[in-house]
Amino acid sequence: MKEIVHVHIGQTGVQIASAVWELYCLEHGIMPNGVAVDQQGGSRDSGANVIFFPTGGQMVPRAVLVDLEPSVVDEIRTGAYRRLFNSEFMLTGKEDAASNFARGYYSVGNELSELCMDRIRKVMETCESPQGFMMFRSFGGGTGSGFMANICQKMKRDYAKQSHLEFSVYPSPRVSTVIVEPYNAVLTAHSTIPNIDVSFLFDNEALYEICARLLDVPNPTYTNLNRLLAQVVSSITASLRFEGSLNVDLIEFQTNLVPYPRIHFPLITYAPIVPVSKAAYENLTTTNLVTSCFDPSNHMIKVDPRDGKYMACCLLFRGDVNPNEVNEAVQRMRKTIKFVEYAPTGFKVGINYMPPSFVPGGDLARVNKALVMLSNTSAITPAWSRLNNKFGMMFKRRAFVHHYVGEGMEESEFTEAQEDLKALEHDYSDAKLCNSEYETPSDLYVSWMEDSIRSTVEVEAGLKFLGQRGTGRFEEPRWKED
Repeated sequence: MKEIVHVHIGQTGVQIASAVWELYCLEHGIMPNGVAVDQQGGSRDSGANVIFFPTGGQMVPRAVLVDLEPSVVDEIRTGAYRRLFNSEFMLTGKEDAASNFARGYYSVGNELSELCMDRIRKVMETCESPQGFMMFRSFGGGTGSGFMANICQKMKRDYAKQSHLEFSVYPSPRVSTVIVEPYNAVLTAHSTIPNIDVSFLFDNEALYEICARLLDVPNPTYTNLNRLLAQVVSSITASLRFEGSLNVDLIEFQTNLVPYPRIHFPLITYAPIVPVSKAAYENLTTTNLVTSCFDPSNHMIKVDPRDGKYMACCLLFRGDVNPNEVNEAVQRMRKTIKFVEYAPTGFKVGINYMPPSFVPGGDLARVNKALVMLSNTSAITPAWSRLNNKFGMMFKRRAFVHHYVGEGMEESEFTEAQEDLKALEHDYSDAKLCNSEYETPSDLYVSWMEDSIRSTVEVEAGLKFLGQRGTGRFEEPRWKED
């Protein structure tokens, strides 16, 4: 059993926990009190053990919830799912980080970090073969930025062999609830880049627009946004929890989506996003799902993928999906998008038989198939540029810097973080450049995996997906001899 431990940090992370575990419980037939349906006469799969562990006749989430102030965690402690979570794994401090990275990382957060690591260790002890962590937070908040950076360093030190994936709320282009958000975002990105293997970014502005435009929700709330995001998280872990012909595990996301260690920020797209009122009119073909995921307006972060080139693309199907239809849709779409030319590329495809579940009374219509696309593309470069510019405008005047220095930071850390993020911006810009000095193969393969055995399917002219059978790893490009 390859277990996954969830770590929810700060207000954003804890609020996402409510939506994610609500959906997990529906998918595995677990009641809000933690009692599984199969104990009440029903029958469900055993895949729940990937994210839950049994104790005292109940199923308990393999999750740690942490916030430096108690109000958001208290909502779970007193809410409908209060008996689901182990109270020992819900941690709160006495004062918040005040939207200050330094308070979350140094002063206030440092006091809670060792206790948090102890709880993570206890959850890990419930696992037989832990595959990795999935972490949830916001770039802009004090706890999500500072405390997360503190914990990530310790987790990478203690659990270096496990995969570390995160879902992070990235600063929106025009919407911000915190003035010092650029500081927090740049500082946390700089601190966590070495300690996170894959970071899936989304922003509230993009999610608001998707909910308003596609779900006909005029004034979306965080509940609307988080339930949509929960579908993405569920699809990523579905391959470990349910049977499928082409299942994908956490390690493969890192292997297939991250060409270089620092370039590990894939974009997220989900389809279909159909309101209940229009469910009967939608034509949910495999081709339509793929086309929708490549539509720039459906991306969960405000960037335009047409402005960059794809380095890797992972398509995770679930439900009633035919592999042959998937292959045809991928070949058709490949002709319309641009991949980088200096490295081998391919589409990674996962197919899981379990159709998506939906919260009763929610915004999303019940459908029999769904697709999550994870794509690493240089189109995210403008998002980093936008963040760096906002940071530079404030730091040039040293605005608000004294609040950070007063909590234990040094001003030189701002400069170091700014330079590192500029380097990341250049890394992405360079990633899309073509270099004629590279040799590249002439064929493109789509990598498929059936349980532990993988096969490759040859597609039309392009680049070639090479690697040892069963690893899915890319072969490094070779330099031409002079």
